[in-house]
Amino acid sequence: MNRNEIRMSTAADNKKIVSGKKIALNDVLRFLVTNTPEITVGVMGLVHAFLLIIFLIADVTPLAVFNVVSVIIYVVCMILCRLRYNMPVYASIILEVNTYTVVSTYYIGIRCGTYFFMFSIVPIMIYFGSKMFQGKRRMSLVIMLLLNFAVFVVTYVVFFGIQPVYDVSPVITLILVIFSAFAMIFSVIFYNTIYIYSTENMVINLEEKNKQLSADAHEDALTSLLNRRGFLPLVKTLMEGDTYTRFCVAFCDLDDFKRVNDSYGHDAGDEVLKHAATMIRQELPGCDVCRWGGEEFVILLKDTDLVSAKGRVERLRKTVESNPTSFFGKQIFVTLTIGLEEYRENYTEPEAVIRKADERMYYGKQHGKNIVIFEDNG
Repeated sequence: MNRNEIRMSTAADNKKIVSGKKIALNDVLRFLVTNTPEITVGVMGLVHAFLLIIFLIADVTPLAVFNVVSVIIYVVCMILCRLRYNMPVYASIILEVNTYTVVSTYYIGIRCGTYFFMFSIVPIMIYFGSKMFQGKRRMSLVIMLLLNFAVFVVTYVVFFGIQPVYDVSPVITLILVIFSAFAMIFSVIFYNTIYIYSTENMVINLEEKNKQLSADAHEDALTSLLNRRGFLPLVKTLMEGDTYTRFCVAFCDLDDFKRVNDSYGHDAGDEVLKHAATMIRQELPGCDVCRWGGEEFVILLKDTDLVSAKGRVERLRKTVESNPTSFFGKQIFVTLTIGLEEYRENYTEPEAVIRKADERMYYGKQHGKNIVIFEDNG
């Protein structure tokens, strides 16, 4: 292996690693978004389990008991989440955190910073509230946010300068302040991250749906070829170019297609159409192909004169003739009649070129079928 090959191999491996990491990150974010209610309740329960330990160490019995009750509340909330009762869970989180803030401030004072928990639930209130309250009900979310802030203000003002019931040690105070502040910062980062991800994911999904709708509007559902709406503008663009562009249009029709449906059924007919579409694509790469309707196909051969186009569609005719469609062990043979026309400047609309090719195809139908007609007769 030479140096260039080594470099290319290394670059490819690095690209795979980056792609793998991106997929893994997306999987994690998708999991977090999908399970946000359960994760929220679980984290809240763990927070109060940690606080329970702290207050047991600090010998603050009332708050230890309160946190036992809080843990039980979040266990119940987890069950409600599983049952998809989101509104009771939402209300329980708000009430529990506000109550805890008031009670803890009363027992251990403002300097322990437990009021940070009131700010930590603001992202939770907004994230879940924006989904649960729609339209005019959004005002309920605004009111709850204002009430949450009002509880904080009243609590801070009432207990400002008042000696708390328990005088906890400086170490416990420091732990509580840091932990409460961390909970607030974590909440802001976490819910903003999943909100941004879910919003971006929603936009991507919407763009993909719009692309699919656009494709559906311009493609035939059965064969995935262009339909008339997608095909005609391509011909129009070539006709309206600044310089004269040579191209040909071939109008194709599967011979005696009704016989296929009558003999083998419409499912077999669909398979024949799909097989014919595949053969056209393979035999005429780079050409725009349209399912005009029923068993009719129109092909745009760009940068091609009539002589060259005749040779190419003749090969297509022979390919279709000699390659049957396999359908449940049966071999269904069909043939193709093709009318061919070259664009000239006297044509002003795409339909005019296509109509001429259609007329020649029809003439071929009346004179033997399985033939290419490329000039007027009679």
